[in-house]
Amino acid sequence: MQVSNVNDVKIYNLSCGKSLPEWLSDRKKRALQKKDVDVRRRIELIQDFDMPTVSTNLKVSNDGQYILATGTYKPRIRCYDTYQLSLKFERCLDAEVVKFDVLSDDYSKIVFLQCDRYVEFHSQHGRYFRLRIPKFGRDFSYHYPSCDLYFVGASSEVYRLNLEQGRYLNSLQTDASENNCCDVNRVHHLFATGTAEGKVECWDPRTRNRVGLLDCALGSLTADTEVDGLPSVSALKFNGALHMAVGTSTGQVLLYDLRSSRPLIVKDHNYGLPIKSIQFHDNLELILSADSRIIKMWNTNTGKVFTSIEPEHDVNDVCLYPNSGMLLTANEAPKMNIYYIPALGPAPRWCSFLDNLTEELEENPESTVYDDYKFVTRKDLENLGLAHLIGSPMLKAYMHGFFIDIRLYHKVKAMVNPFAYEDYRREKIRQKIEETRAQRVQIKKLPKVNKELALKLYEEEDERPVQKKKQKSMPSILSDDRFKVMFENPDFQVDDQSEEFRLLNPLVSKINEKRKKKLKVLEEQETRGEDDEEEPEGKPSDAESSETSDEEKGWVEEVRKQRKLIREEKKVKRQERIKEDQQTTLKPKFFEIKAGEEFRSFQDAAKKQNLIKKTLEDRLKVEEKLGTLNVSDTAVGSKQLTFTLKKSEQQKKRQEDEKKHQEERRKLRRSAGHLKSKPQKGRAFF
Repeated sequence: MQVSNVNDVKIYNLSCGKSLPEWLSDRKKRALQKKDVDVRRRIELIQDFDMPTVSTNLKVSNDGQYILATGTYKPRIRCYDTYQLSLKFERCLDAEVVKFDVLSDDYSKIVFLQCDRYVEFHSQHGRYFRLRIPKFGRDFSYHYPSCDLYFVGASSEVYRLNLEQGRYLNSLQTDASENNCCDVNRVHHLFATGTAEGKVECWDPRTRNRVGLLDCALGSLTADTEVDGLPSVSALKFNGALHMAVGTSTGQVLLYDLRSSRPLIVKDHNYGLPIKSIQFHDNLELILSADSRIIKMWNTNTGKVFTSIEPEHDVNDVCLYPNSGMLLTANEAPKMNIYYIPALGPAPRWCSFLDNLTEELEENPESTVYDDYKFVTRKDLENLGLAHLIGSPMLKAYMHGFFIDIRLYHKVKAMVNPFAYEDYRREKIRQKIEETRAQRVQIKKLPKVNKELALKLYEEEDERPVQKKKQKSMPSILSDDRFKVMFENPDFQVDDQSEEFRLLNPLVSKINEKRKKKLKVLEEQETRGEDDEEEPEGKPSDAESSETSDEEKGWVEEVRKQRKLIREEKKVKRQERIKEDQQTTLKPKFFEIKAGEEFRSFQDAAKKQNLIKKTLEDRLKVEEKLGTLNVSDTAVGSKQLTFTLKKSEQQKKRQEDEKKHQEERRKLRRSAGHLKSKPQKGRAFF
C-alpha cells in the first residue's frame, strides 16, 4: 500500500504493489510471500481486479454489491462481487465497449454501446438481444419514467429507443453537427446533450421540445484561461435539481445553475486535455473532475482545490463508490487502481477493515511516497550515466527533474565515484590548512594561460584607489566565473604576433596611460579636498586639449609604423616562398595504365576529364557537332534522341583502306573504258 499526502490529505493507493502471475501455483505463491517482503505487505482488496491490457469503463451496481468493468483486448466485461472480494463472472464481447450502464439494482440488466454501432442487452445468463443504431454512438442515457434510451453520437439527431415497446421512436433533432455526451436529471428528468460546437441543449422528454440552450464555449473563456481552438463539450453531469457541471475538450469545468446562463465557477485543469469524467460528492460539496492525466477534487462554492491524484498511467474513467471515500479508476494499463481517501468518507461496509489499517498507520507513521526517493535533475542523471532511464518506470517525472529510488541512487553514485569519501576528506583538510594560512602573506600565482593579461589585471587592482563605503566595488575579471576559462583553456591564448593584436596594442596602451593619469588626478583632488568640477592648478582646459591632440597624433604614427612593419614582413615571406619554389626541382611521375586499355595521348585523357566536368547539355552539344547524336522533335511535342556508337581507330583505318581500294578500282575501270571508247585511225563510223 502506497501513501501520499497532497494538500494535507492522506491518499492510500490500495492497488500499488507487486502482482503475481496467474499461472503460478498456490504453493509457489506462498513461497514468494515468505521470501519477498513487498509481496507479503501488499493489499489485494479484490482478487484479480485487472484486465489483460487496458480497462475502459467502471460502474457500481445500484445496490453497491457488484463492480462491473470493461476492457480490451479481447473486448470483455468482468463483474466483481464485493461480498466475496473476488471475480464473479467474465464475458467476452464482439466489439469494444464505448459506454455501458446498469439498468437494474444488480447485474441482471446491462446495456452496452459498442464501437461498431451495435447495442447489446445482457441478462444474468448472457446476451439477451442485439440491435444497431443508424450512426456511431458516443454516449447514452436511460430515462426511467418512460423506459427510453437516448443515444447520441456522430449525428445531429438523438435516437430514442423505447424498451417497453421494443422499437425506435421519433428522434430529437438538434442544431449541432455532432453530439459527444448526454445525461438525464434524476429529479425532474430533464435531458441534456453536449455538442461538438461547445453548447448544451436541454430537452423536455414529455413534450419532446427544446427548453434551453447554453453556450459553454463562450463561458469557458475567462481572463485566467488560455484556450486553443473551439472548446467542445466532452463531459456532462447533473447534481440535484438545479446544478449541472460541464467539461470541455480544452480542460475546463464549468458549474452552472440552471436558472442562469452564466457559469458560477470555471475551473481549469491547466493541462489542455479533454475532461473525461465528472463526479459530485455532496457531503463535502466537492466536484471530482478527471482528465487523462490528473484527478482534481475542488470545492463547488469557492473552487479551492481539496486534493488531487496523479496516477502513473492515463485515466480512462473514474467511479466514486457511493457514500464512501473509495475511488476506482480505469487506466491505460492492465491494473485498475483503487484509492481510499479517509477525508472523503468512511470505507465501504465490505472493506471496513481499511479504517483500522489507516488508523494504525497514522499512529505509527511510516515512510511516505517521497521518503524512499531522491530528486535529481537531468544534469545529475547525465553525470551518473542514467540518462537512458528517462521514460522508463525507474524514473518518475516531477517538475523540472525526476524521482529515483534512493537505493539505486546510492549504488550508482558509489560505482561512478568510489573514492568520494576520500576526496571529501582531502577537501576538508585542504580547507582547514587554508584557514590557518589566511594570516600569512599570500603570493598571487599567475595562471598558465594569458599570464601577461593576468599580471596586468593584478596591477590595475593594486593601483585602484580605496573606494568609499557607499560605492559598490566592481568585480574583477579574475574572480568572475564567466571568464574563468580564458585563463585555463590554451585556445584562448592571446597571440602577440597577430596583425589584429599589433594594430590594437598602441590604442590599448594609450588608454591604460590615460586611465593611470586620471587616477593620479583624482587622488590629488581627494588629498587637496577640491571638487570634481574645478580644474587642477597649472593646467587650463586649452593645455589639456592640446595634450590629447598630441597623444592622438602619436598613436596614429605608431599604428602607421606597425602597418609598415607588417607589410615588410609579408614581402619578406613572399620572397622566401619564391626562392623556395625556384630551388625545388620537379621529379617525373609515372602512371600505370589499366589492363585492357591502350595509351593514346594525354590530350585524350584531358578531353575526357573536361567532358566529365561539363553538364549534360554541353555534352549533348559536343556530340551533336561530332555527329554521334541526332535530336528530332516528335508530333506529340517531346524530343527524341538517337545515339550512334563511336568507332574505334582500327575500324576507321580499315574503312579508309577500303575507300582507297575502291577509288583505285574505279580509276582503273574508268581508264580501261576510256581506252575502249577511243576510235582507231583509218576507220569511219556511220
